[in-house]
Amino acid sequence: MGGLTGYGAYIPYYRLERTRIAGVLGGGGGSGTRSVAAFDEDTTSMAVAAGRSALAGLTGDGRPPGRESVRQLFFATTVPAYADKTNATAVHAALRLPGDALAVDMAGAVRSGVGALVAAAQAPVPAMAVLADIRTGLPGGADERDGGDGAAAFVFGGADSGSGPDSDLPVLAEIIGQGSASAEFLDRWRVPGAAASRVWEERFGEQVYGPLAEAAMADALKQAGLVPGQVDHLIVAGLPARSVSRTVRVAGVPPEAVADNLLASIGNAGTAQPGILLADVLDRAGPDETVLLVVLADGATALALRTTEALVRHRQPQPVAAQIAAGSAALDYATFLSWRGFLDREPPRRPDPDPVAAPPAERRADWKFGFIAARCTRCGTRSLPPGRVCQKCHAADEMTPEPLADVPATVTTYTVDRLAYTPSPPVLMVVLDFDGGGRMRCQLTDAAEDEARIGLRVEMTFRRLATAAGVHNYFWKARPLRGAAGEGKDE
Repeated sequence: MGGLTGYGAYIPYYRLERTRIAGVLGGGGGSGTRSVAAFDEDTTSMAVAAGRSALAGLTGDGRPPGRESVRQLFFATTVPAYADKTNATAVHAALRLPGDALAVDMAGAVRSGVGALVAAAQAPVPAMAVLADIRTGLPGGADERDGGDGAAAFVFGGADSGSGPDSDLPVLAEIIGQGSASAEFLDRWRVPGAAASRVWEERFGEQVYGPLAEAAMADALKQAGLVPGQVDHLIVAGLPARSVSRTVRVAGVPPEAVADNLLASIGNAGTAQPGILLADVLDRAGPDETVLLVVLADGATALALRTTEALVRHRQPQPVAAQIAAGSAALDYATFLSWRGFLDREPPRRPDPDPVAAPPAERRADWKFGFIAARCTRCGTRSLPPGRVCQKCHAADEMTPEPLADVPATVTTYTVDRLAYTPSPPVLMVVLDFDGGGRMRCQLTDAAEDEARIGLRVEMTFRRLATAAGVHNYFWKARPLRGAAGEGKDE
């Protein structure tokens, strides 16, 4: 298997306090919070966010070899934005991966997440696995309460690529053992078009998962040449809570080695949970430590990893813990239900948005998905959007592409639009001045109305502008550039 060369996780900004559920429904709440994807987020946009984080830490400075090295992309989710259309291609375009890189979906079941990890690790060329999920259940149910939203991405050097500690893509962790056990049994299911999953009695699942988990762990540890007491970090991920608890009890690892499952802070992100928990452990692990990742979903899969000295120098830019700390728990339950489609609210009395037309979207794909501007080679002016003619000196065909997705900007003016069409009014429109030149108008997201102000420092994020006629219109928005405390920064 190829070694792990980069990783990243994405936790949405919004949190729902579980007590808010009980405050409305009279029960079904609990303590803690769950992460919530915003109205303009879906699994594709969150996959892009996680992928950007993984690529940023790939070489430690964000420069090549980075995205140019990735030759395959595996995207796993249970709730793809499109059916009968590849969602991974939008992720591929937004991450600006090479045009000849393979991009495919692995969708439908939670097990697809660990499947994408294994497929990327076993690929003969450098490959990326991206896991994203939005967990939704019926109002007042356990899936709504215990679920969470998020994404994670992992880049592997390629089994035949020769990547190693002395190469341009240093290995952060090696996979030293793998075990899987598959079985057909009825545990969790959802037919196409259903709003929520159904679950069989968990005591039955516990009886079935137990032997499968033990077999997978035994195989992985045997291949790695380890005994349970030598495991430094144990991660057990899965939606069947009783089976997860049982696996932790019988694993035989020291109690201090059991990783936090983050259920109290962000909930269970389903397909993405193994990746988020692994990223959290990698944020804190030291060199030459062993990690045992166990995933329970329609069977069991165990991966044993050993970290290297390079991990300390190539961690993701923003740790999972910092993203959790930066979240906002101000989301109310009614807004959550409207974002999830369980509560219809009166839309603005404006015409619905027009669907995206395929030909112009294809012609402007570099700008629309990759957020690639242009800089004039004669006078140095940056143009947004890119064009053949310089906006300042009017030189023609003397422009060079310049990616802006990772360039911060400053709000120079703004307006609050209460009439424009949006699923979550009002629309915050801002005019940005980018560091190094260039100005554009766009929406501000992940921000309350009183956060919009002149001088606000922002970063760019890939989001869904609107959906019309079944077509998702993706583009880039600005979001406040927040510190660990969650406060926006001013210039």
